[in-house]
Amino acid sequence: MNQITADFKHDRNSISDAEWDLRVQLAAAYRLVDYFGWCELIYGHLTARVPGPEHHFLINPYGLNYDEMTASNLVKIDLEGNKVDDTPYDVNEAGFIIHSAIHMTDADDNRVVMHTHTRAGMAVAGTQEGLQQISMNATMFHNEIAYHDYEGPSLYLDERERLVKSMDGKKALILRNHGLLTVGRTVPEAFQWLYRLERACQVQVDAGAAGTLAPVGENMAAKSGADVRSFISGGGMGEQKSQGAGELEFAALMRKIDKIDSSYRD
Repeated sequence: MNQITADFKHDRNSISDAEWDLRVQLAAAYRLVDYFGWCELIYGHLTARVPGPEHHFLINPYGLNYDEMTASNLVKIDLEGNKVDDTPYDVNEAGFIIHSAIHMTDADDNRVVMHTHTRAGMAVAGTQEGLQQISMNATMFHNEIAYHDYEGPSLYLDERERLVKSMDGKKALILRNHGLLTVGRTVPEAFQWLYRLERACQVQVDAGAAGTLAPVGENMAAKSGADVRSFISGGGMGEQKSQGAGELEFAALMRKIDKIDSSYRD
């Protein structure tokens, strides 16, 4: 049996403070995906562009569970999928293709990419209607969500251009018959979008089971969406206005994970 362990650790002294902080946040995000039950075995990926001029980004070691992710065992690769640091781990080819498609645009808004295969997300991705405007969280994605038609498990490089075209500058993408994807300038921002998209999908599936869906009107969906996006993008109230998108929520979630298991910081 092919066994790998999560014991490998990079030398902290060989990593810049900026990259290390990013690694800690990304590892926390993996633990949170596990905490919320959004895992699909060892599949799905959260990636982050490493600070600096190189097109390098961090991705999870292929074969480890999300609750085994740590700051020091994340793998750094380039846009061709080559490992650029000393690590015993491999990476998932499909994850490399999907995420490198977004990262190669070199846009600051896409520095972090999160992709999941959740039950509710895949359910909504498997409907013709897609995400419906039936909840406050759903309105956050009014005119801010894109769709990409299913092309299989994303194993071919030529899909990258079509993925970027489908994304069309949006913050969220539903990969039809596949799953969910969000982007952000930071880990907290991308996670905020992912959390609310997942919640919107969960509510839609539950509402559909309970009765007939009742979407809000177009004007109200647009107004609600603008208000929600303004609030979570650093709007907030009082002193919270100085917070970046998702930072207040993500800091609270990191404290929650710290109480359970802070080993992701290693």
